[in-house]
Amino acid sequence: MRAFLLSLLAASALATHPAGAQALPAAATTTTPDQRQRSDAALAVFLAQDDAARRALDPLDTLERGEPLTAEQFRLIFDPALTTMQRARNAAARDALARINPDTLDPAQRISAEAYAAVLDDEQVMLSPPVADMLAMMPLNPVGGLQVEYPGLASAGGPMELATGADHAANLARDRALPAVFDAAIARYREGLARGVTSPRPVVETLIGQIDALLARPPEHSLFMTPAQQAQGLNGKSAMLARRRLLAEYRAATIEAVYPAYRNLRAFLANEYLPATRESVGLDALPGGAALYRALLHHHTTLDLDPAQVHTLGLAEVARIQAEMDVVKTQLGFTGSLHAFFDEIRVDPRYHPRKTEDLAAGYRRVAQVVAAQAPRFFITMPRTPLLIMPHPAYRARFEAGGSYSPGTADASRPGVFYFNTFDLKSRFMTGIATLYLHEGAPGHHFQISLAQENPRLPDFQRYGGNTAYVEGWALYAETLGYAMGLYDDPMQHWGTLDDEMLRAMRLVVDTGLHSQGWSRAQALDYMLANSGMGRSDAQAEVDRYIADPGQAVAYKIGALTIQRLRGEAERRLGPRFDLRAFHAQVLGSGALPLPVLEDKIHDWIEEQAAR
Repeated sequence: MRAFLLSLLAASALATHPAGAQALPAAATTTTPDQRQRSDAALAVFLAQDDAARRALDPLDTLERGEPLTAEQFRLIFDPALTTMQRARNAAARDALARINPDTLDPAQRISAEAYAAVLDDEQVMLSPPVADMLAMMPLNPVGGLQVEYPGLASAGGPMELATGADHAANLARDRALPAVFDAAIARYREGLARGVTSPRPVVETLIGQIDALLARPPEHSLFMTPAQQAQGLNGKSAMLARRRLLAEYRAATIEAVYPAYRNLRAFLANEYLPATRESVGLDALPGGAALYRALLHHHTTLDLDPAQVHTLGLAEVARIQAEMDVVKTQLGFTGSLHAFFDEIRVDPRYHPRKTEDLAAGYRRVAQVVAAQAPRFFITMPRTPLLIMPHPAYRARFEAGGSYSPGTADASRPGVFYFNTFDLKSRFMTGIATLYLHEGAPGHHFQISLAQENPRLPDFQRYGGNTAYVEGWALYAETLGYAMGLYDDPMQHWGTLDDEMLRAMRLVVDTGLHSQGWSRAQALDYMLANSGMGRSDAQAEVDRYIADPGQAVAYKIGALTIQRLRGEAERRLGPRFDLRAFHAQVLGSGALPLPVLEDKIHDWIEEQAAR
C-alpha cells in the first residue's frame, strides 16, 4: 500500500513543481546584502500591490475578510466584466513576478515568490474560458455560495466592521444592492440554460431549501436586523433616536430589498430553472466536464492528478481502514461482522447523544485535554480564543457534523468550532475527539490563526490557502489524538477510524461521481455500506461532493503528504528529530502549495542534518 501511495504521489509531481508552474531556479550564493534587501523589498511591494488588486476584483473574498466593499463593487460579483478584469490582472502579475530575480531573494521571500507563482498559475487556469465560463453558468453553490453566506456576512456577528455611521451606510447599501446581484446570477443561469450547462437537480433543490429556511424567519427577526439591534455606543436620548432611525433603515432595507431578492431568486430556481436541470450529478455529463474536473482537482490539491489513480488509491485506503475497524469493533464488545456493526452503531443509543448538552460537554472535555497537551506538540499556540457552539438553526440542516469559522488577525473576534445538532439521533458520540481535533484545535484553528497572527507573512500567505494544505493539515491533526491519549477509549478510536474512512471514501466517491458516471444513490449506498455514518451525514457529504467537485479529494492527499514528509524527517534526523520544530516548519509560512511545502521541508531537513 505504501509503495502504491508513493508511486501515485511521485507520478503527481509531488516531489517537483507542477506542470506549467513558474519554477524558480536555485538561489545563487553571490548575492550581496544590498541586492537581497532590494529584491526582498521589490517582491514585498509587488505582493502587496497585486494581492490588493486581486482582492479588489473578488467581492466575496473582500466581504469575508471584513474589508471595505462598496455597493458598486458588490454588484460585480456575477458580472462577466469582472472575469475580463481578473484575466488582465493575472497576466500583468505574471509578467511582473517574472521580472524579479529569484536568485537574489532571502529564503523566506523565495518561498513566498514560489508560492505566489503557483497561485498565479492556478488562477490563470481557473480564469481560462473553458473553466471560468462553465463555472460562471452555475453561479451559486450550497457550499459557501453567496445565498447562504451573505446573511452571516451582513450581520452584527460577521466580519464587517459596523462601528460608525459610514459602516452602517455601506452595509445598508450592500443590502439594497442584493436584488441586482441575484439578478446577475439569474442571468448567468439563463446563459447556461441556453448553452446546455446546468447545475445538478440535487444542488438546486438544496439551494431552494436554504432560501426557504432563511425566509421562514420574519424579517424583523432575521440576521439582517442584528446590526441595528446590536449597535454599540448608542446611549442617552439622542442615541435612542439614532437607534430607532437605524432600526427603521435596516427594517426597510430588509423588507424592501433583501427578502424580495431572495424570493425572486427562489421563484426563478423553483419555477424556471429546476425543471430544466440535469438528472446526472457528475461533471463528466457536461461538455468539457472531464477537463473541468481535472482543473478543479489541481485547484484543490495543487497537483496534477489522474482521477482513475485517485479512485484506486481510495479503494485501497478503504480496505486498509476497514481492517483496523474490524479490530476495534471487537474491543467494543461486538462479535458480528463489520457491516453488522455499522448497522448496530447507527441504532445503539450508547453511541448517540440524548441531548445537545451531551455533545457540548464532550467537546469541552476534549478541548481541555488538547489545551493541556498542546505544548508537547507546538512551540507557538494561537492568541485567538476558540469558542464551541452549535450550528445556527438556519444552517444546521445543510451542514455536516462540524465546521470552523476563523477569528480575526488581531484576536479580537474568536474562532468558532461549530457542531451540528440537527437530527440529533443521527449524531454520534464516537467522533467527538477527532472532529474537534480537525475543526478546532490543533486543526483549522491553529493553522488559520497562526497564519493570520503572523505579520511577517505577506497577506496572501496569512489569509489565503489551498484545500490540500488547509484540510490536509486538519486531517493530519486528527492523527495527533493517538499521542494525546484521546483514542485510548475504543469508542473514540472507532470515531477517528470512521472519520479517516470518510476521507478515504471521498477519494472513491468524488472521482466516481465526476469521472465514472456514478449516480447520487450509488454514492450514498457506497458510503453507508463502508462506514458507520448516519444517513443524514452521508447524504450531506454526497451532496457536497456533487456541489463542490474535487474539494473533498484534497483532504487525504494533503494529509498523506504531511505524514510522508514527517516520516522522511524522522528517518533522516533520527533522535535529533523535533516534532515541535517540524510542526513549526509546516505551519510557519501559511498555506503553501504542496510542492512548495515539500521543498521547504526538504531544505529544513538538510539544514538540521548538517548541524
